[in-house]
Amino acid sequence: MSTAAIAAGEAAFRAARAQRRRATLFGLALLAACLLLAAWVSEAHPATLLAGLPRIGEYFHRILPTLRWEALFAGSETEGSLAFWFYRLDAWAWLLFETANMAALATLMGAAAALLLAFPAAHNLGAGTLAYQLSRRSLEAARTVPEIVFALILVWAFGVGALAGILAIALHTAGALGKLFAEAIENTEMGAWDGVRATGGNWAEACRFAILPQALPNLLSYALLRFEVNLRSASVIGFVGAGGIGEELYKVISFNYYEEISAIILLVILAVAAIDLFSENLRHRVIGALGGAA
Repeated sequence: MSTAAIAAGEAAFRAARAQRRRATLFGLALLAACLLLAAWVSEAHPATLLAGLPRIGEYFHRILPTLRWEALFAGSETEGSLAFWFYRLDAWAWLLFETANMAALATLMGAAAALLLAFPAAHNLGAGTLAYQLSRRSLEAARTVPEIVFALILVWAFGVGALAGILAIALHTAGALGKLFAEAIENTEMGAWDGVRATGGNWAEACRFAILPQALPNLLSYALLRFEVNLRSASVIGFVGAGGIGEELYKVISFNYYEEISAIILLVILAVAAIDLFSENLRHRVIGALGGAA
């Protein structure tokens, strides 16, 4: 290769690298401008943030319990003990159990609705333009509205209690899982689909026997993750009277019962961690069973 050709190649490489750098710098500058504009519109001023950070630390310091090692395992009447910190553990545990039941039932209802809508919402299955558009738009509408807005509406319709919370979370879950389910279905191999259709199977039978077995591990993983998310959601929507531990948490926050706030938050964290461990174990078992069957 001649020296001129090598020099021309190096010049072209340097020019392309310089162009990429300019494009990168322009993109970063545009991103910075957008972030500054967003901060200005939302009034996220640095002075306000700096003034508020110490108050956040002060609040977390207030909600920490005053535990003493010599009294740590004493009874609930002894200040500084774990029992004194969790003096209402029986009531909180029941409310947390109710919250977990709300999350489980809402996840089951939402996942069932999402599964029904995910097949026509999957572009590769050819359900028809009308069915595709209706299912897609329905899922978008369901996941766009926050659970707490659904809860406010349903509390007005059904009254204060767990039913409104379950339905609110189920509606949002259907929209969120429906999109994920549809994308998982779109990533499946279509060979089995073609085989079922070629042997005379209809559209529903092809979905059941060709697509569902392939997508099932991903669908289960998404549903279990959503169950964990819904436990947190169920804790929040109780603020508007939709049942569960959220109502109790809202009460103690309103009355500044600082140590009770940290106790309830710790219980919710432990519950989420337990559900995460259970979900991971269950997912591996199901995937192993499906792999063994295959």
